[in-house]
Amino acid sequence: MISVVDGDTLTVQDTEKRRHRIRLAEIDAPQRKQAFGAKSRQSLSAICLKKPAQIEWKEKDGENRYVGQVTCNGVDANAEQVRSGMAWVSPASTRPGSPLYELEAYARIRGLGLWADPDPVPPWEWKLEAK
Repeated sequence: MISVVDGDTLTVQDTEKRRHRIRLAEIDAPQRKQAFGAKSRQSLSAICLKKPAQIEWKEKDGENRYVGQVTCNGVDANAEQVRSGMAWVSPASTRPGSPLYELEAYARIRGLGLWADPDPVPPWEWKLEAK
């Protein structure tokens, strides 16, 4: 079972009914109260909600979430969020040359999702401004 927290975080339940919070690796989606936050969450819901998922854990972050690659019903959720303009590539956690940068450029050039905004603010900057 999967529930969607926001545009880059899921809660999954394993076969033993334990719940795990998963942060999609290498991407950063708008915060809930940020412009496109709700749309990003809806997008991830369309990709993953109540669908079979495969998760490759990479590590745990400072918020006790697993960080990993998520595939829901055969769709790479991390890449699809970026390709559809519902998340940025996270420069802090993505290696240079990652195919995610190409997907972000695709969305940016076409004005998809958050790139329709003339001046989109990345979540890591928005969090600083919101304080």
